[in-house]
Amino acid sequence: MEDLKTGTVVVEKVMGKSTATRCFSKYPLKFILPRKVGSSQTDAVWIYALTYGGGIVSGDSISCEFTIGDGCTAVLTTQASTKVYKCVGSRCSVQIYEARIGIDALLVVIPDPVTCFSTAKYSQKQVFRIMSNSSLLIVDWITSGRHESGEKWDFTHYKSTNHIYLEGDEPLFLDTVLLEQGSTVTIAERVQDYQVLAMVIILGPKLKHVQTKVQEDVKNMMSEQLQLPATSLRRYSAPSTSHSLIKPSFLASCSPFGPQGSGVVIRIAAMTTESVYRFLQQQLASLEPLVGVLPYC
Repeated sequence: MEDLKTGTVVVEKVMGKSTATRCFSKYPLKFILPRKVGSSQTDAVWIYALTYGGGIVSGDSISCEFTIGDGCTAVLTTQASTKVYKCVGSRCSVQIYEARIGIDALLVVIPDPVTCFSTAKYSQKQVFRIMSNSSLLIVDWITSGRHESGEKWDFTHYKSTNHIYLEGDEPLFLDTVLLEQGSTVTIAERVQDYQVLAMVIILGPKLKHVQTKVQEDVKNMMSEQLQLPATSLRRYSAPSTSHSLIKPSFLASCSPFGPQGSGVVIRIAAMTTESVYRFLQQQLASLEPLVGVLPYC
């Protein structure tokens, strides 16, 4: 791998406030930590991860570590979609994030989606080590590509792995999504009309109210989507001119995991990026008191 990029951020309590006590990044990876996001009463550190080239180049390897200390709150996000450029030869771009989340701490990972260019090869892995009362929210999503250039699911390889371990090395959530062009069936043929795939993980006591809202809203929304005609009102769908039953433009499911259902994973397939943004805006709005601003607004 070429152009190795590494980064480290440590968030700790300093005089009662969540503070980044260490922030290191190696060119062309860069972290931006604004001093103030939202109300002065908000106790959260925002971390923007970006690359100077505006995306991930073929063969890049990015490795980052984050430590969120006891009682702290941190938000990890991006300034725009993560662009993965065309593959040169057989070189795969790799991004690895590892995070440790302390007692009564909260980490919110809310990036914009990954957008892979034609022929791109990309693999990302995120590993989170939490305590029994840590809280964690992860949004992990990908679009079909550059629509304006006619690229839809034209990349060669995409792999996204999310592992959550409880108090050391006890597996709590292990998940991998793999999209790869087949010799007989392409990604586009398998995904069909859906242009966005997303996963949202919500875990921990500080996010229980978010879990409850999402589970109820997804249940109600999908009851409408799957039982009523296509002309019925849909909260997250683009209007349809058809008067027949058609494939829903937004699909979502919820599954609990962990001890006593302490976490929930939401999986989404949508025909437009905008519909996923709207869903995330509405479902994560109650995070504002914890993180300072409305996510994805």
